[in-house]
Amino acid sequence: MSQEIANIFKAYDIRGLVDEEITPDFTFATGVAFAHFLQQQREPGTVVIGEDMRPSSIPLADAFSAGVTSLGMDVIRIGLASTDMLYFASGKLGLPGAMFTASHNPAEYNGIKLCLSQARPIGKESGLLTIENFVRKGSPLELRSVGVETQRNMLEEYVDHLLSLVDLSNIRPLKIVVDAGNGMAGHTAPAIFARLNCELIPMYFELDGTFPNHEANPIDEKNLRDLQKAVLEHGADLGLAFDGDADRCFLVDEKANAVNPSDLTSLIAQRELKKNPGAKIIYNLISSRAVLEVIEENGGVGLRSRVGHSYIKKMMAESKAIFGGEHSGHFYFDDFWRADSGALAALHAIAALGESDKSMSQILKPYQRYCLSGEINSKVADTAAATALVEATFSSMPGVTTDHLDGLTVNGDTWWFNLRPSNTEPLLRLNVEAREPERMNALRDEVLALIRG
Repeated sequence: MSQEIANIFKAYDIRGLVDEEITPDFTFATGVAFAHFLQQQREPGTVVIGEDMRPSSIPLADAFSAGVTSLGMDVIRIGLASTDMLYFASGKLGLPGAMFTASHNPAEYNGIKLCLSQARPIGKESGLLTIENFVRKGSPLELRSVGVETQRNMLEEYVDHLLSLVDLSNIRPLKIVVDAGNGMAGHTAPAIFARLNCELIPMYFELDGTFPNHEANPIDEKNLRDLQKAVLEHGADLGLAFDGDADRCFLVDEKANAVNPSDLTSLIAQRELKKNPGAKIIYNLISSRAVLEVIEENGGVGLRSRVGHSYIKKMMAESKAIFGGEHSGHFYFDDFWRADSGALAALHAIAALGESDKSMSQILKPYQRYCLSGEINSKVADTAAATALVEATFSSMPGVTTDHLDGLTVNGDTWWFNLRPSNTEPLLRLNVEAREPERMNALRDEVLALIRG
């Protein structure tokens, strides 16, 4: 059982197979453990809970709520929600929160994303390990009154807050296709677009946690094909794709080209720096080198981060950065409690497009300065030895620098690559970027040959 629990508690959340690993008994125990942890942290005595559209989410959340209230804490259930809507509720109400979702994972999975009040992240290094240990050992129960569970619909408040952060009052009429992937954007997008000067073309808005059309994982290009086709068929100005819990957003331009998240990071960074001259912007080390160039060209200060939302949110709090972007489609906003919001990122893209007479491809072209490989995974028996071999091969080259912020990063004059081990599997993840595609291809093949033998 101990090993099973260790497999469920990940670096940033709790996730596993429904009925085998994630059961109502487990979520009840986790609710008790979370309440005990919150009481130790002197957090407010109420927890806000949201759930996605998976068939298992409501019964799992019910059991979790019973666990929380058994320790005398109250619960506010906001019902169907995207993860960023749960973060909004946590920030707006000043309460810790729990979101029942497995994000982009297949239908047989579910899980929990936890946060402290003001949407502050809880990861392995910031409380999740403590909660895991409480579940493993059993939290000490004391006799106390049972807390109260209430319901609150916060969808319109969430939309009000998003629209207070991005001015869309004067945008030109736009035609936008949105692929919700049968996930939570099917719940939130209609409420948002009802307030915009846009023609919404919905795709897969039916809430269905079995994902009958395609996986709700837009980072995988095959899951964008339906959206790309629809953008061309409808002559749309823009396509938006969300993952299952709608905290990530991916763009497709009017030519049906998938937009690299680094381009959207650059676009939002430029917009935010116009409002906040000289501010700090965070980008993770897998982002395009163009991101830092754009930040500095617009008078900002770029801060390079490890991969992972808990690292970015911690760095944002410490540095007072106003925005952060990741290669995985997560975008973090200081005025959204430093939390990630796919909807808010999408609104920035819509505003930039609606304020201009240019197409989305024209707007993004200045940010497309390098050729990226995308993330390539390799199964490697000894990841440390393979990484050491790559470092030894490249570090002696003239003009080359290396660092170990997250795995191994090797920097050349017009190129770089990063090699990171997976936290859970014997994998090395390679990302390569170079000014010219031929150089990128050559670097990619050389590093892969070294690590794959």
